[in-house]
Amino acid sequence: MERKLDLIPVGEWGIFSGRRPMVIAGPCSAETEKQTLETAGKLRALGITVYRAGLWKPRTHPNTFEGVGSAGLRWLRRVHEEFGMKVCTEVACREHVQECLDNGMDMVWIGARTTASPFLVQEIADACSGHGLPVLVKNPVSPDIGLWAGAMERLSQAGVRKIGVVLRGFSSLEHIRYRNSPGWRVAIEMRSMFPGIPFFCDPSHMAGDRRYLHEISQRALDLGLDGLMIESHCCPSCALSDAGQQLSPEDLGTLLGELSARDQDSDSPEYKESIEQLRARIDVIDESILAALGERMDVSRKIGEYKKKNNIAIIQASRWDTVLERVRSIGAGYGLDPDFVEILYNTIHEASVRSQNDLSGITRGQEE
Repeated sequence: MERKLDLIPVGEWGIFSGRRPMVIAGPCSAETEKQTLETAGKLRALGITVYRAGLWKPRTHPNTFEGVGSAGLRWLRRVHEEFGMKVCTEVACREHVQECLDNGMDMVWIGARTTASPFLVQEIADACSGHGLPVLVKNPVSPDIGLWAGAMERLSQAGVRKIGVVLRGFSSLEHIRYRNSPGWRVAIEMRSMFPGIPFFCDPSHMAGDRRYLHEISQRALDLGLDGLMIESHCCPSCALSDAGQQLSPEDLGTLLGELSARDQDSDSPEYKESIEQLRARIDVIDESILAALGERMDVSRKIGEYKKKNNIAIIQASRWDTVLERVRSIGAGYGLDPDFVEILYNTIHEASVRSQNDLSGITRGQEE
């Protein structure tokens, strides 16, 4: 469901040039003044005008490089003064925000670990209040869309009107190619909830490996995301943090040149007519799907009544295993991903079990 926030459009922030995709680039960490300025100069030569660098690094383990801290603010100011670039860094508390304001930072972002804490988000929101500072909000570590949306709402209620979001992927217990699971479904849902908000992808943290940056970046643009926040270091192999996911400015230039950003819409009459016809077909199909689901739930409730009358357990694992095997096979015959079919049917099954629990007088609390 769409949520309304009183926001200033990104084109009026005075940060981005208006080119698509919008690009924020720079090293994971500002390590030295020389490295910070050298990287900035090379990125500016590519036409990149917004520079990022972490100063306070919330690392997983102690005794690793945790950033240069406040000393790096002077280096970022030099980037702004010498190259005319807008500069931004991550903040995790009110003190960070105040130092950024005192040192003329053009924008800040809230990292994934901080987004997961409503207490810290509120502290940052209050510190930003009344200053007109743009704030980007990275998704929380876990795929909790409520936490992500709540962070934006806290900022908005504190009077912050320049807000954007950054998808950097979610932690996963499963073994996947990427460092973090992309969570494209969550991104699509957030886009629907906040359609006017600038939406960036952070392929560096999502991938964890520079080999996957191109495919992730292109997928983000294909889904209509507005820009990229991507890590670039003048000497990636020398980086003190996340060396494997950073690109040299030269390689970043190559990557950006290979990407294709899609338009949000088209004025072509042929396109509009064709797309409306196809959407009308989808609407009819959706009605049929919902009607079939309603009929299925009715049958499921009747099964629940027979189980209750005959004192039979609601969940029968062997039967459900048979159903899943069958629908995965049928779905594959229609060109559907079997894993997608399984997720869909598990969701339907959970709804059926809840319905049968209600018939049996089992409350959610008792079930748990």
